[in-house]
This record gives sequence, C-alpha cells and structure tokens, in this order.
Amino acid sequence: MLSLDMVFDAQRVLKSIIRTTDVVRAYGIAPECELYLKPENLQITGSFKVRGSAYKIAMLSDEEKARGVVACSAGNHAQGVALAASKHGIRSVICLPDSAPISKVEATKGFGAEVCLVEGCYDDAYRKALELKEREGYTFVHPFDDENVIAGQGTIALEVLSALDDIDAIVVPVGGGGLISGIAYTAKQICPSVKVYGVQVAGAPSMYNSLREGRITCLDSVHTIADGIAVKQPGENTFAIAREYVDDIVLVNDDEVASAILALIEKQKMIAEGAGAAAVAAVMFGKLPVAGKRVVSIVSGGNIDVTSLSRVIDRGLRNSGRSSGLLIELIDKPGQLKDISRIIADCGGNVTGVHYEKGNTESVNGCFLRIEMETRDFEHIDLIMRSLRNEGFKIV
Repeated sequence: MLSLDMVFDAQRVLKSIIRTTDVVRAYGIAPECELYLKPENLQITGSFKVRGSAYKIAMLSDEEKARGVVACSAGNHAQGVALAASKHGIRSVICLPDSAPISKVEATKGFGAEVCLVEGCYDDAYRKALELKEREGYTFVHPFDDENVIAGQGTIALEVLSALDDIDAIVVPVGGGGLISGIAYTAKQICPSVKVYGVQVAGAPSMYNSLREGRITCLDSVHTIADGIAVKQPGENTFAIAREYVDDIVLVNDDEVASAILALIEKQKMIAEGAGAAAVAAVMFGKLPVAGKRVVSIVSGGNIDVTSLSRVIDRGLRNSGRSSGLLIELIDKPGQLKDISRIIADCGGNVTGVHYEKGNTESVNGCFLRIEMETRDFEHIDLIMRSLRNEGFKIV
C-alpha cells in the first residue's frame, strides 16, 4: 500500500537521479492570486515522469531487472523509463503511439531504449506493451497506476511544501492520475488544509468524468494538443486515491492551453508542452476559486516538438488578439491597399501579410483583400475595424 514512508524513501533513492526543481514566482499571468510555478519542464528528461519510473525500476528485484522492462507512453514516461533503465544497465522496450512528437521519440531512443511505435493513442500502446510483457517476459513499468510510481511523483509535493510556507492550493495536470495521486496523497498527509486541484482538457476528461460518476469510465476517443494527458481511462489506484484526496477537477480547452503556453514563454521565458501548461491555464482563466490565495501550478513537462510549438504559438496569438486577419471587399482600383495600410498604421497595427483574390462580389470590378496584422488585443482589433468601416471599407 502507498505510504508516506514510501514517498520519503523515493526522495532518498531519487536524489542521485533527478533534479530538485525550484519553485518560482510567476508575474503577469494570474494577477488575482499569488501564483508560483513548479517547473518540472526543467527536470532531467524534461518531465516529472522520471521520478516515478526511476523509483519503480530501483525497487525491482535482480530477477526482474535481468528480464528487462517494457513500458508504454505518450513520450515523457518513455524517456524516464529509458534513462532509469540505462542507469541500472537494464534493457528497455518502449511502446509509443505513432502520434507522439518526433522529438519525444528521438529523445527516448537517445536515453537508450528500443522504441516500438503503435498505431493509435496511449491506450493502444498500453495494450501492445502488455502483449510484449506476456510474450517476452519483460517487467511492465506502468506510467501511472503503480504505487511505486505514484510514490515517486509524490516527491514533488515534498519539494513544494519544503520550498513554500502557507500554501493554499496546488494545481496539477491530470492524465491517468499518477501525478495528482502522488501529490494529493503526500500533501494531505503533511498539510491537510492544502487544496489539491486537478486539471484536464475538455478533449480528454477521463478522470473528470469518472469522479463525477463515482466509477471508472473509459472515453471512446481523445482529442487535444495536450498529448501528455490524453488518456482514455484513469487507473484503479489513481482513481481511488484521487476520489479520497483531490478536492476538485476542472476542465480547460485547447485554446486556453495554447494561451497558457504563450504566456509562459513571454512572461516566464519558460517552454511548456500542452500538458505542462494545463494547470497554468486553469488559474489564468479563472477555473478555480484561488483569488487572493497562494497557489502552486505544476508545469509538468516541456517536451513539445518545435513544429508543434510554432502552431501553438500562432493559435495563442490569435486567441489573445495579438494576431488577426481581415477579409475586405473592394472595388479593384489603384490606391486601395495604400489607404487600408495607412488606416491600420494610424491605429497602431502592423500589417504582416497581404493576399489579393478575385471572387464572387456584388460588383463586376470587385475583389477581396486578405490582411494579416499584429495587434495588441481584441479592443485594438475592434478599433481598426471601426476605422476601416468609417472610411467606407466593407469588412466581410
């Protein structure tokens, strides 16, 4: 059974493997509360997952180590298992969904693991890993539903409580539930008054649904940019612990996650993957009753593919009104673009793209002009649109 002694033992065992990440104050992200970040994106392997997997592998018997280990993952657990196995001289085989970012696949190989790509999502990789376990005799290292793994993740709570006094709440991203189980159990044992809130994305609300229905439920599918927490079904152990110790779980959407990733880059100079930014998004967008409170959000990982990061930044800019596009219907005659550019510039906007196209307009001489702009916020966009209309331009 999970115990506080196991968590303290995990802290001792992991001392030579993991990095103790500092708790840092965040400014300009959620001004209504005193927000701190626990940047596990700066952890070795770029994610908290190395804590649980390394402690689990350290607790294996010599016979189990000799047989090698197999694991399944969306990417971060894979790297943790690969690193821990390499340190112990153990063979590791990792099953990853074929949708896993290339950066995570290559990093897993770089830490010494053999990678088996599986068509589908995490749950499909999970079934393949179990198949290999039975066929080859490997020891299976579960990404979340294992008491040693949960104890390893609980060491984060020990570090948070040691770094800060008078914490009101800890906000944790939730996939299968290993991280929030470890943190909630540990925090409540040491300081029962601390609230522990979970955050899932609306496209993968497995633990959210299960807790509300009072039983473990399985989603038909998951769709989210937060691939690290895209899990169809929570574990039996994690569900039981979450039901007893977690105060609430809330949902954020992909647009809110993208905005949180952008805010962390701009305000904190910190790169987070979708799952890593989910807890920050919940605080940013007022999903939790934390106004005036001292709050710690767990930035669980930073392993985001660069090409994905570019798309997420673009989405975050759109969602915050920092980037926008207008489609304007015109009469095709000289000087139109000059006038439009002048109006936008006078309003303080910056034109970043122009595309001319002929189309089905009311006039035979009509055309469309697509304008891409850098703007300050949505009020700024409204100002530009009003100014254009006031000078007779038709915004479609």
